[in-house]
Amino acid sequence: MAADPQHPPAPQNAQDAGLSHAWRALRHRNFRLFFGGQSISLIGTWMTRVATSWLVYRLTKSAVLLGTVGFAGQIPTFLLAPIAGVIVDRIDRRKVLVWTQSAAMLQSLLLAWLTLTNRITITEILILSAFQGVINAFDMPGRQSFMIRMVEDRTDLSNAIAINSSMVNVARLIGPSLAGIVIAATNEGWCFFIDGVSYIAVIASLVMMRIKPEEQFHHGVTMVEQLRQGWVYVAESRPIRSILLLFALLSLMGWPFMVLMPIFAAQVLHGGPHTLGFLMGAVGVGSLISALSLVLRRSVRGLTKIIPIAAAIFGAGLIAFGLSNNLWLSMPMMLVTGFGMMQGLTASNTILQTLVDEKMRGRVMSYYTMAFVGMAPFGSLLSGALAHAIGAPHTVMLSGVACIIGGILFQARLGAIRHDMRPIYERLGIIPRKETTPEEIPLDEAVES
Repeated sequence: MAADPQHPPAPQNAQDAGLSHAWRALRHRNFRLFFGGQSISLIGTWMTRVATSWLVYRLTKSAVLLGTVGFAGQIPTFLLAPIAGVIVDRIDRRKVLVWTQSAAMLQSLLLAWLTLTNRITITEILILSAFQGVINAFDMPGRQSFMIRMVEDRTDLSNAIAINSSMVNVARLIGPSLAGIVIAATNEGWCFFIDGVSYIAVIASLVMMRIKPEEQFHHGVTMVEQLRQGWVYVAESRPIRSILLLFALLSLMGWPFMVLMPIFAAQVLHGGPHTLGFLMGAVGVGSLISALSLVLRRSVRGLTKIIPIAAAIFGAGLIAFGLSNNLWLSMPMMLVTGFGMMQGLTASNTILQTLVDEKMRGRVMSYYTMAFVGMAPFGSLLSGALAHAIGAPHTVMLSGVACIIGGILFQARLGAIRHDMRPIYERLGIIPRKETTPEEIPLDEAVES
C-alpha cells in the first residue's frame, strides 16, 4: 500500500543513508528551539531533584520521610492528570506549557530563597513538592501532546521522541554531577536557584516558536463527556491499555528506587553527596546510551518487542544493585538499570504517540502521565516503608523481581497487541497492506519486520 499522502516517508537519499537520519527531527525549526531551551532547563531540573533528596535526608535522616516527600510531589499528578488531559485537549497547548514552566520557575526560586536563608523545614519541602506535582499534572500531558506540533512531518515523530529522551539523559548525566559539586561546595539552595533561572530558556523557546492555530475538537462537548470519552478510548485499546498497565507496575515497584539513592550513597556505600552524584550520573549514562540507540532507528517498527525485554533488563539491574556494597560495582549496575528504564520508557512513548488519535492525544497522554508519574507516589511510600522495615538493598531487589514479572506478563500478550496495532500501522503507511487473510499474516512480520 502507498504511504499516507499526508505523512510521506522521509526521502532515502545518500545523506539519509548515513548517520544524518539520526538527527532528522532537528530540521524542524520549532523542535530546534525546544531542544535548545530544554537542554538548559533540564540540567537545572535534575540538580533540583538530587538536591531535594539530599536536603530531606540531611534534615531528617529518615527513609520514610524521603518516601513521603516523593509521595507529596507526585500524588497531585495522579489525582489531577485526567482532568488536566481534558483541559490540554481544549486549549492551546503552547499556552499551557508557558504557564506551567513559569509556575515551576517560581517554585524553584521560592525553594532556593527558603534554603539559602535557612528557613527551610520539612513542612515547606512537602508543600512546595505538592505544588510541583500540581504543575506536572498539566505540564506532562501538555508537553507530550505538543511534541507532534513541533515536528510537522509525522514520520519524524519517533526520532523527535528519541532525541528528546537523549536530551533528558544528557541532563540526567550532567545535572546530578553538578548538584553534587554545588552541594559539597555550598548548600542545596544554589541548586534550586540555578534551576529557577534555567526555566527562562525553555519559556523563551516556547514564545519564539511559529505554531499554526490548533484545531479544536470539543465544540458542544462538556468536559465531563470528554473525560468519559478519554477513559473509554484507553480502556478499549488493547495496545494502549497494556502499555499503560505495565508502566503503572514499573512506576509503582521499580522507578521509586531513585528515592532511596541517598540511603545507598550514605549508608550502604558510606559516601556523601559526591557518591549520590556518581550513582545518579551512572543512571544517566545508561539512559543516554539507550536513548541514542533509539535515535539511530529509522522507524517505529520493531519497538513492541523492546518493551518486555527492557522491563527485564531494568529488573535485573535493580536486583544486582541491591546485592552490591561497593561503589565501583554499583555504578555499572546503575548503568544497566538506566539503560533498561529508558529503553522501555522511550519505546512505549513512541508507540503511544504513533497510535493515538489526534483529538484524544491530551487525554491519552494524561493517562500516560498517571501511569508514569502518578503511580510513583504510592511507590515512594511503599519503598520508603519497605526500606525502613527490611532495608534499602532488599527493597530494590524485591522491586527488580516485580519488574521482571511485569515484562513476562506483557510478553505473553504481545501477539494480541501486535494484531490490534497492524490496521493502524497500515493506515499510517508504516507497514504495507497485504492482500492476505489475517490467518496468513505472521504477527511478527506484521509489526516487527
